[in-house]
Amino acid sequence: MSGTTAGALTQHYTLNTMAEDQARAGEEYKLERNSELRFEVDSKSSVQLEVLVVGPTDVGKSTVCRLLINYAVRMGRSPVLADLDVGQVCALVMERAADVEEGYMQTAPLVFHFGHKSPADNITLFNILTSRLAEVINVRSEQSHRVNTSGVIINTGGWVRGTGYDAIKHGAGAFEVDVILVLDQERLYNQLKSDMPDFVKIVLLPKSGGVVERSQHARAEARDSRIREYFYGIRNTLFPHTFDVKFSDVKIFKIGAPSLPESCLPLGMKAQDNKTKLIPVLPTMTLLHHVLSVSAANSPEQNVVETNVLGFVIVTDMDMERSQMTVLAPSPRPLPKSILLVMDIQFMDIK
Repeated sequence: MSGTTAGALTQHYTLNTMAEDQARAGEEYKLERNSELRFEVDSKSSVQLEVLVVGPTDVGKSTVCRLLINYAVRMGRSPVLADLDVGQVCALVMERAADVEEGYMQTAPLVFHFGHKSPADNITLFNILTSRLAEVINVRSEQSHRVNTSGVIINTGGWVRGTGYDAIKHGAGAFEVDVILVLDQERLYNQLKSDMPDFVKIVLLPKSGGVVERSQHARAEARDSRIREYFYGIRNTLFPHTFDVKFSDVKIFKIGAPSLPESCLPLGMKAQDNKTKLIPVLPTMTLLHHVLSVSAANSPEQNVVETNVLGFVIVTDMDMERSQMTVLAPSPRPLPKSILLVMDIQFMDIK
């Protein structure tokens, strides 16, 4: 993620998807109320804790993650926040506590393209990216003593049954977690107590105070708000760029082909392979308003699926006669790379 251009595309990316922020007083109260949330090592310890935060939707998982991050930073640490909530799979080294209004300082996060609204849309890809993220964080930790002794906080989505539970177990194994914090669901707590190794400490916590259930409409509005913040900033202090991109200058792909019976697949190919296949996308009007990830890969021959992205653009217009499209981007032309990955997510810049 190094380089000036990449930084320009990613420096305003928003990881936190909470609808509201909790005040610092609330954080301090929560720490006192749940003393098991505190790290059990002092700031000079060489022990690294990997903490997985799980639970159903709207129980305050992001709030707990922020609480732990802030506590670790105030101890002089630089913990890694890994976010497995969907839309993206990403991580960020935290150097300072989250601001009450603006959230985390998000300079050059590591982001992978998932592109769906739910892990259920492509659980094979989701698990591959989870493992890849854990692998990269492990390498980063080996290169930095401070990061290696600061720990990893892993946020998750609210899918906790069936395949969603399998994804939680996969994430716990990929990150080799030491602690799992289970919010507001005793059934999930008992399942994990039964399935996890004995060395993994599992803690049941109550629902975070002040958290309210959100409707699908409220979730969609929150997602649109975060996308808008990426381009314009929280207070509209950023000024994105609009420019034309020729179809011939980019290669557009979607990851994952529609599901087919194994009898219809080429000889030797498995259904799981179809879920990670790179599918070329023709530039048509169907791309209008879609969010596209700008891949760091130099060519389709690279492992595009497991390559990080440099940032995001939105297709605001398609000119089929001139064979070009207009994009909204956080940095001026040209695009840093030519490989674009299509998301299911759409955004209309109408405010």
